[in-house]
Amino acid sequence: MNIATIGVEEWLNVHEKSATVDIAQSTIASLTMDEILRLDGTDGAGFYEQLGREKMNYGWIEGSPEFKDEVAGLYENVEPDNILQTNGATGANLLALMTLVEPGDHVIAEYPTYQPLYEIPRTLGAEVEYWHIREDLGWQPDIAELERLVRPDTKLICINNASNPLGTVLPRETLEQIVEIARSVGAYVLSDEVYLPLEDTERFVSMADLYDRAVVTNSISKTYSVPAARIGWTVSNAEVADRIRTYRDYTLICGGIFNDALAVHVLRNRARILERNRSIVLGNRAIAQAWVDSEPRVRWVAPKGVSTSYIQFDIPMDDEAFCLKLLRERGVLLVPGGRFELPCGARLGYCAPEQTLREGLARLSEALREFD
Repeated sequence: MNIATIGVEEWLNVHEKSATVDIAQSTIASLTMDEILRLDGTDGAGFYEQLGREKMNYGWIEGSPEFKDEVAGLYENVEPDNILQTNGATGANLLALMTLVEPGDHVIAEYPTYQPLYEIPRTLGAEVEYWHIREDLGWQPDIAELERLVRPDTKLICINNASNPLGTVLPRETLEQIVEIARSVGAYVLSDEVYLPLEDTERFVSMADLYDRAVVTNSISKTYSVPAARIGWTVSNAEVADRIRTYRDYTLICGGIFNDALAVHVLRNRARILERNRSIVLGNRAIAQAWVDSEPRVRWVAPKGVSTSYIQFDIPMDDEAFCLKLLRERGVLLVPGGRFELPCGARLGYCAPEQTLREGLARLSEALREFD
């Protein structure tokens, strides 16, 4: 198998440990273990007491019943049996695509977005066509283009809702139109939903609650601030879940006793996490918006209550060269837009701790002044 490197992951693997000010990540400021244990008011006593009784064997292969019940509670119409624990959303996407895509299949992928959603189908031998997001539509795709792209033999439509790195969210009306188009040809829809909007939450709907042939992927890494657990999941109908089970046996086996318990604890106390994270998202976005408004060489489409965003630069320099110079001279880490096949700019992880964000933006302004 010859697969392209994931641009953003390659960049972070090489550069993130050398940064002194990291404003590139798309997680909402990661929780410490102490903060996680304090969520239920016991300072970890209950968590560790339960964990101390567990044998350190493989545990529940697909995820514990408690884990499945907590995940099912995130949706309106999902059966716990059809939830499968994975190695983060990255593992969930890989399993879903390996299950659904065969050589010669026709796949439509939202583009540009998180690279595996179109690169994995291509590597599996599919014909991949891009459904373009458009800056003139506020980084939304045009539903009329999807109608033109879909064919009687279309196997799969891949979407990223909310978008990484743009932070835009597909409204319910658009999702319902996608379902109508997919249903007309019997296509599946893979929806990566790892970024949950933390504003206008009543307007957000999961594709899992709209379409029986949807496969939804998610994790506790981004919205719930615990990427260290490496726990994600797939949600699908029973037939697809049975097929995913086969691929899990080749790639994962299980998530592990400790990680499962940690994920259950996080999801069981998600209301407190979401309250904390909503404050970070809205407060830091206001800081970033004020900075964008003051920077003549920067513009953005403000993210819709999620932790990832994209800023565009008006500079006479390639964005990768600029980001390397910024890191080398000022210790600030961004992910250049070229790593997402986007126009000159960078992914801004504006949900870093507030002081980190303020310091990073101040140093970025210094770098941009050199072009004046």
